[in-house]
Amino acid sequence: MKPAPFNYFAPASLEEALALKAQHGEEAKALAGGQSLIPAMNFRVAQPAILVDLNRIASLRDIRKNGALTIGAMTTQSTAEKNPLVAEHVPLLHEALPNIAHPQIRNRGTIGGSVAHADPAAELPVVCLALRTRMQAQSQSGERWIEAQEFFSGLFSTALAADELLTAVEFPLVEERTGYAFLEVARRHGDYAMAGLAAVLSLDENGLCRQARLVYLNVGDGPLEATQAAASLQGQKPSAKAFQDAGKIASQEDMQPFGNLHASPQYQQHLSAVLTQRALQLALNRITQKATHP
Repeated sequence: MKPAPFNYFAPASLEEALALKAQHGEEAKALAGGQSLIPAMNFRVAQPAILVDLNRIASLRDIRKNGALTIGAMTTQSTAEKNPLVAEHVPLLHEALPNIAHPQIRNRGTIGGSVAHADPAAELPVVCLALRTRMQAQSQSGERWIEAQEFFSGLFSTALAADELLTAVEFPLVEERTGYAFLEVARRHGDYAMAGLAAVLSLDENGLCRQARLVYLNVGDGPLEATQAAASLQGQKPSAKAFQDAGKIASQEDMQPFGNLHASPQYQQHLSAVLTQRALQLALNRITQKATHP
């Protein structure tokens, strides 16, 4: 199929892009890597009247460290995947990126595009919520920072206003005594995952769980955080039994999966329980390894 008619603009600056968004509002759709938007337009699921191509705006493609790691929205996923700052300071993101589709897709797909698209099956929204990132939204009226917990508001839906563009994502740097893991199960590498999660585990000086975050993909209408499972770990000594219990709570109490073409709701719950145990154990192993070999 072919897309419905639309007007195309390729602004050379962020100011021009924001002016177009201010003028046209919801009728104007931002084009980043186009890996989700263009297929949706070809199937006429999306029919924007105005297409604002952000690819000429160089200021949106950068990675900088200053108390946090800030990644410009137009930075490609492959660029972030290969960046040493990402590998060193945001290892969970570094681990998740290769799971996104295939290299050809990551060469075009952008960090901001995936985050703003808010696909419940996507890896980056899950990572953002698990790490408590902040999103920089800009409009002609100014800028604001939106916490990840407030940014994702439902199925393919975010807190961005009609005249705003997502311009950067700010990732906190990995902390001491903190481990991480990203795991997913797909029929083939590059396919949409049947289920998956990003896990963050932090211990206190006594080796007890100070904080845990478990965020799942493709089991809800957006990135789904298992708050009850995480609470069950609080103050506990990490163990296989504690991780098994957390997986059971996450799969049975924190989520009600819809199921999809390749996995029933029951199978998604089973996968989530198993992946939770594995991810928490991997996160704990990484804390131990770092303490042994700093």
